[in-house]
This record gives sequence, structure tokens and C-alpha cells, in this order.
Amino acid sequence: MTGSQDREPAPAVYDHGGGVRSLRVPIPDNPLGHTLVYVVDTDRGPVLIDTGWDDPESWDTLASGLTACGTSVSEIHGVVITHHHPDHHGLSGRVREASGAWIAMHAADTAVVRRTRDARPERWFSYMTAKLTAAGAPEAHIAPLRTPRPRALPGLSPALPDRDIVPGELLDLAGRRLRAIWTPGHTPGHVCLHLEEDHPARLPGHGRLFSGDHLLPGITPHIGLYEDPDDATVTDPLGDYLDSLERVGRLAPAEVLPAHQHPFPDTAARVRELLHHHEARLTTLLALLAEPLTPWQLAERMEWNRPWAQIPYGSRNIAVSEAEAHLRRLVKLGRAEAVPGSEPVRYVAVQGPA
Repeated sequence: MTGSQDREPAPAVYDHGGGVRSLRVPIPDNPLGHTLVYVVDTDRGPVLIDTGWDDPESWDTLASGLTACGTSVSEIHGVVITHHHPDHHGLSGRVREASGAWIAMHAADTAVVRRTRDARPERWFSYMTAKLTAAGAPEAHIAPLRTPRPRALPGLSPALPDRDIVPGELLDLAGRRLRAIWTPGHTPGHVCLHLEEDHPARLPGHGRLFSGDHLLPGITPHIGLYEDPDDATVTDPLGDYLDSLERVGRLAPAEVLPAHQHPFPDTAARVRELLHHHEARLTTLLALLAEPLTPWQLAERMEWNRPWAQIPYGSRNIAVSEAEAHLRRLVKLGRAEAVPGSEPVRYVAVQGPA
């Protein structure tokens, strides 16, 4: 993700009115700082929207925040996950163990969770080696993956959800109207959740939107590739994201409650900013593709929130994935193409008619 950070520190527990509160659950060693976990009152007990990173400090913060809300982990009725990333889904299993709560997630992200649980770490290293080799990464970058040191990888044992979130349908929350909006892009099964109830402060618009990472006030969400190594389907995550943005914009909620930073009111303006950002970025990449480039070379030349030389190892992998997602979009639009016979594959802009 790229963009600005929070305006000012917010309370650890914040009451948004109408039976909705948020808890600032920390993400260890991450510039994002925290995940906003929402506590929604229902007639059958509190329901969480996301849970935070699986870390002792994060767990303690979640537990103490729930106590401050007048409840406890053991009283949680259900957990609704916007997407499978560990800063959102990480503590779900522990919440379920403590409370017996159900966990709901979109089927596309549940498939990623199941695949992650079934794969051994060696499979992940071999997949990343092949992926980065194909992207044109230098041997110095790939070498650590060929002989990985034994270590625990975060998020390799996520909790398997026991309910599907069905796009367009109301979730089974007694006394609340919370509708699932499928918003793929950041992940294949990302969902936003539209609370179809009057805004407690009577702000103009249609209810409130729990936006996960799809729509954030000052950050552009990472759009990369999430693919099954055994599935040859060519995806277009950036195209999915842009379509999802327009879908959310048409909802016109009175307020957006995101998973990071802070709530904000003007959905339409933020959607326009993000659509413009990606169109401008695609135009910039086309200029870079005046010469044939591999995805790695393109990532090196793209504008990030810091110079390429200062980007850490793991973040470079994410950057290359984002470069590939943009390339996929350009190819689908007919604005770029692969150079025949190049290995690793290079891409070049398609020249329009003279």
C-alpha cells in the first residue's frame, strides 16, 4: 500500500454510534500501525468485522478493547472477515476457540486459506522462486529462496472459515441489515459490508460501509496477483479492482469505516481519486514500456513511496506482483504486449496508428 498515514492518534476504542465501535489492534513491525477491528452489536451478541494480527500484544489489545466495550472475547457471536490477509484474519481462530463464534469469509478467499493450510513452506519457496525467475528477478534476489533457512512464515495456518459470505445477500445478523458487496482486487474474495441503516448522526447518504482494505482515505491498496499455482487461468486483478471501485461508488454511503487510518464521508470523491491514480499510473507505465522490460525491470522503474534501493527484500516481491498486475491490465486493454520469444518475458507498449 502507498499513501499517507493517520491524521492524529485515535482512541484505542471509539464509539461510532448505532451499536458500532472500533478497536485499534496493533500490527507488529508494520508502518500501517494497526487494524481497525469493528464491534457490531446484534440481538445475539457482538460480531467482529476482522480480528487483527495473530500476535500476543494484538490479542491483549483486542481482549482489553472488548472489555472496554462492555463485553469480552468469550461473548463474541460471530466474526466477519473482509479478506484473508493476516492483519485481518490472523486472530479469528483464537476468537473462535475462546467463544465458539462462527467465522464467515467469501469463498474465493476461503480457497486461498485452504490452499495455504495445505501447502508446506517448501512449496511456497519453490513457487516464489519460479515466479520471480519468470519475472526476470536477478539471481542475487532469488538465491535466498533456493536455500531457505528454516523459519516460521506468518499466516501459514489461518483458521478455516465455517460460513460463506454470499455477495449481494444480507448476513445472518439478528437485528441488523448488513449486506455483502463483493469487491475483488486487493484479494480475490475481498468484501465490503454495507450497513443499510440510517447513519446515527444523520449524515446524508445511504448507511455506512465497512470497506476493509478496498477503500482507504489516504492509502492506495496493493493490487497484486493471487493465483493458484495449479490453475492456468489468467486473472486481471487490477481490472477487478477498478470495477469494484465503481460498484462501491454507486452505493453512495454516508460514511466509510475502513480497516486502516480513519473513517471518512465522501465516498464518491475518494473513488474518483483512486480511479484517476490508476489511470495515471497505467499511462506512466506505458511510457516506460517504450523499451521492452521484464516485470522486475518495470518494478525497478516504477514510482514507489521510497527509492527502489531502499525497498526491503519482501516488499520488492510485493512491488513486482503489483507491476505484473498492471501489465496484465495493459495487455487486456491491448495497450501492451509480450515480446515473442523473450525469456524471461519482456513487455512493450503497443504503438497506436500513426
